[in-house]
Amino acid sequence: MEITKQRFKHCDLISLKGRVDSFTVSQLSEAFEAANNDNFFKIVVDMKELEYMSSAGFRALLVAQRTSKRYNRGEVVLANVPKRILEAFELTGFTPLFKIFASTTEAVGSF
Repeated sequence: MEITKQRFKHCDLISLKGRVDSFTVSQLSEAFEAANNDNFFKIVVDMKELEYMSSAGFRALLVAQRTSKRYNRGEVVLANVPKRILEAFELTGFTPLFKIFASTTEAVGSF
């Protein structure tokens, strides 16, 4: 999995490429922690190039969402969620927990 980070004035953009599974989830968790350690609690996760996300990835997103909301009214929002992953979100009941945007521009603009 590849993670690209970009910092904007009001949020961090984390772009994911490849697969998030039990072997790579630590990289994702570290990216969220790094943003939080820099006092950025508004995070956009771009999933345009994400091929697969396991339950470990869902758990990392949930932990990041809880941490972000706990501090400074932050939030994790999702952009460009692939159809298969969106279906998994719906099946697990995670859809109401995240704002989901069709484009990265919309997601970044929401902050």
